[in-house]
Amino acid sequence: MVYKVEGLLGGRTLTLETGRVAKQANGSCWLRMGDTIVLANATMANFVREGIDFFPLTCDYEERKYAVGKIPGGFVKRGGRPSDKAILTSRLIDRPLRPLFPEGMRNEVQVIAMPLSVEHSNPPDVLAVVAASTALTISDIPWNGPIGCVRVGRINGEFILFPDIQQIEESDLDLIVAGPEDRVNMLEAGANEVDEETVFEAIQFAHNAIREICALQRQLAEMVGKEKRVTAVHKVDQDILDFVRGNTAHELRQAIQNPDKASRESGLSELKDEIVGRFTAQFPGQEAELAEAVEKVVKEEIRNLILDESVRPDGRKPEEIRTITAEVGLLPRVHGSGLFTRGQTQVLTALTLGSSDDAQVVDGLEGDISKRYMHFYNFPPYSVGEVRPLRGPGRREVGHGALAERALLAVLPPKDTFPYTILLTSETMESNGSTSMASTCGSTLALMDAGVPITRPVSGIAMGLMTRGEQFSVLSDIQGMEDFSGDMDFKVAGTQQGITAIQLDTKIRGLTFEMIRKTLSQAKEGRQYILSKMLEAISAPREQLSPHAPRIITLQINPDKIGAVIGPGGKMIKQIEADTGASISIEQDGTIYIAAVDGAGGEQAAQIIRGITAEVTIGEKYIGKVTRLIGMGAFVEFLPGKEGLVHVSQLSEQRVRRPEDAVKVGDMLEVRVIEIDSQGRVNLSAIDLDQPFDAAAVKSRDPRSGGGGFGGGGRGGDRGAERRSDRPQGGSHPEPPASRPETGDEDRDEIPKARFRPRR
Repeated sequence: MVYKVEGLLGGRTLTLETGRVAKQANGSCWLRMGDTIVLANATMANFVREGIDFFPLTCDYEERKYAVGKIPGGFVKRGGRPSDKAILTSRLIDRPLRPLFPEGMRNEVQVIAMPLSVEHSNPPDVLAVVAASTALTISDIPWNGPIGCVRVGRINGEFILFPDIQQIEESDLDLIVAGPEDRVNMLEAGANEVDEETVFEAIQFAHNAIREICALQRQLAEMVGKEKRVTAVHKVDQDILDFVRGNTAHELRQAIQNPDKASRESGLSELKDEIVGRFTAQFPGQEAELAEAVEKVVKEEIRNLILDESVRPDGRKPEEIRTITAEVGLLPRVHGSGLFTRGQTQVLTALTLGSSDDAQVVDGLEGDISKRYMHFYNFPPYSVGEVRPLRGPGRREVGHGALAERALLAVLPPKDTFPYTILLTSETMESNGSTSMASTCGSTLALMDAGVPITRPVSGIAMGLMTRGEQFSVLSDIQGMEDFSGDMDFKVAGTQQGITAIQLDTKIRGLTFEMIRKTLSQAKEGRQYILSKMLEAISAPREQLSPHAPRIITLQINPDKIGAVIGPGGKMIKQIEADTGASISIEQDGTIYIAAVDGAGGEQAAQIIRGITAEVTIGEKYIGKVTRLIGMGAFVEFLPGKEGLVHVSQLSEQRVRRPEDAVKVGDMLEVRVIEIDSQGRVNLSAIDLDQPFDAAAVKSRDPRSGGGGFGGGGRGGDRGAERRSDRPQGGSHPEPPASRPETGDEDRDEIPKARFRPRR
């Protein structure tokens, strides 16, 4: 039987349906908004795998190109590894679902969301979260949902619910909010320096819609009527926990109060082992239960220390930031570098500048885009003192890199003023909390070190939370232990003007609005303090780019002349690149970007292109180089890449029988344009240059005219017409004359020199 509910949200109809497909899953939801359809299925294993000591939840977002009527590009049509967008959406689904599963649950759960049809006015990522929540809500899987998830934009000061892709691009805020009816447990945002109060209002606006979405899911669950299954929930043995708490709490609290991570972890590990050994006699054969109880007491003591005494494990107060240092220019050959250190968290970021050809082409469901700004985040095992195999980037690395990338997007210069592709790579040197925000700070340092004209520097901070009943404490600049034992990881990045990025994960049901407001306010103070320390290393972007960075020259040409620059089969542009060492990119609107590490090479390429595309005017004088001699005259390159013919009659005031009697290849010759024929071929003259140009006088003096123009008799005889008809077509040539072959297609139309024997 098919069950369906509908609701109107932001002027759009949201439909939740179950019972049509995938009926063997524990829960299945067919979600539709407009022409976007997302199918989400939730399944749970019947038994707990042996040896599992954690909750194995897997959330996958499976892209299908048929959803937008596309066949995947490349050789592998079935598709390979998930795209970055799919990975980020999988994380988007996981983060709000995970906190609502029962504590101690060990049955494996898998949630798979697939967009089956995608309309660009209804992006599927947020809808996939709603579909996943619905599948769990109507299933028999134990889960304390539902949750809602919405995207909010802001255009001209007005909040927009579920904005389409065009509206997202125009918006100064792209905010995703998720949570149950009474809390917020996930945030993801990019913003154009939006102030904290506006962001807070947007979260409240979003939560109104979240409550409506949750109500729809509960209505569908009542229609389905499926009871939740009772599963075994793992709990620490209460007798052992009470015994360990009563006998070791004080010494464990002392052990955690060590500001040095390595010493603290080493000492705490030794103490845990000693406690387990100490009480093995009282609890024989229960070493694992003892170890688990000790771990739980450690977390309790961290929480009690902060909530009761306002003291953190490293001795800081809740609002206090760790010691910060910032350095730039450590890597002499890279285009920009920054080393940011905050306590025992340290990130080195390197910047690479490239041409528009280096941009990343992304083939996604939302459309093909070209990314000229990228951030890659790496987390090697030595950063936490571990040994493990090196693999490709995992979900965590992709997520952290995307957050740091988004944090700086709002302050980057536009392409028309800074036409570079920008790649930032952050290498984690040490990790003890919030390497993603350290990557944001390191990226700002690297950009300014390279001379990239960002509008304002960006800093970032990670905020934590400790709760006990109604009591809570917000922690600035959390370290690893506080993240592991605490209730949230709330990252905020921004400038002095406002927020540029947010990411919130929680381990509890969610945050109240009071918690959110306090966190945003406290984070602003922390960000500004961190920024002040960064600006001590470099206060503004350098005035000049790194000498090792490519120089990009921008030209604007008539789009009709793009073909002349490219040449037949790309021959001209390839030759220019080969001769100058420059890289040339051409946009459809006629914008040309010339990138070259060697400034002289870039300028040479620009001059050639200017010459190819220049509008030649009759009567203008130029100084050019003689490039070829043929029987009827000399070809002169009077503009880069553009040649004209100087007939023998126009080479000298004196009678010239052969062009080689007057000039030779390589001579510099001053010439004037005297004619551009109907085929675009240019005729030049090297005589009477000191006189004002008079086209009629030039023709009357030309011995070839014979009253009938350039095709008649006179010097050169009646072969003039034949010779001119055999000249190469067009006013420019397929390749620069410097590399012109002795023979080739271009010379086939020319009359062989043997036919131009001088008269006896």
